[in-house]
Amino acid sequence: MLKRALVFQHMDDEPAGLFGQFLEARGASLDVVMLHRGQAIPSLAPYDFLLVMGGAMDVWEEDAHPWLKAEKQAIREWAFDYNRPYFGVCLGLQLLAEAAGGKVGLAQAAEVGIGAIDLKGRHALTAGLPKSFRMMQWHHAEVSELPAGATVLASSAVSPVQVMALGDCMVGTQFHGELTPALVDRWAHLPQYITWLEQALGADAYARVRAEALPLMPHMRRVSERMFTNLVDGKALRVAA
Repeated sequence: MLKRALVFQHMDDEPAGLFGQFLEARGASLDVVMLHRGQAIPSLAPYDFLLVMGGAMDVWEEDAHPWLKAEKQAIREWAFDYNRPYFGVCLGLQLLAEAAGGKVGLAQAAEVGIGAIDLKGRHALTAGLPKSFRMMQWHHAEVSELPAGATVLASSAVSPVQVMALGDCMVGTQFHGELTPALVDRWAHLPQYITWLEQALGADAYARVRAEALPLMPHMRRVSERMFTNLVDGKALRVAA
């Protein structure tokens, strides 16, 4: 049973979203650390679950964001000392990979907007998912070298590591599975987000991405909820038959 979940947030507008809802539905209380605001990371010992969200910064930008060092150390401690459920989204995947000894670098191309994800074989963490599904992408960096013990569970045409498992209870997704319709609508009021979209996809990108994303929200929610359920229910302790 989940009692307390710790959330690492890196931007005001990159909240826990759906995963926060899933955790609260399981009865877990959420303690959110706003790292970009200088909030300190507490002792990890009381927590059952670590959720690490996305952000516009890159894992190597420690000079600009000094708190990244402490965050990586905390993730390393969580992975190797506690070995409890971890879910990372976008930057949260990349931080897990680097903290565990892998490498992250610039992707050959940015991946922004709705894109297809293809499963790689069968695994308990992705049990129940379709072989191919569509999710929201928003990144220009990617895992370039896996840490020891990691497994790639899904890829896209642009990024080979779209879902990565580490050990038996830690997983990260390069895509953004936390999104709700309200979060997508919120982008309209964030000039920096609109600029990023138009840089990647051209003029009026937000309207086009929103029009494509909103009808897919129930599908994307099912994917995220299935992965969350697989992780929390302990199905990651074994490979699916």
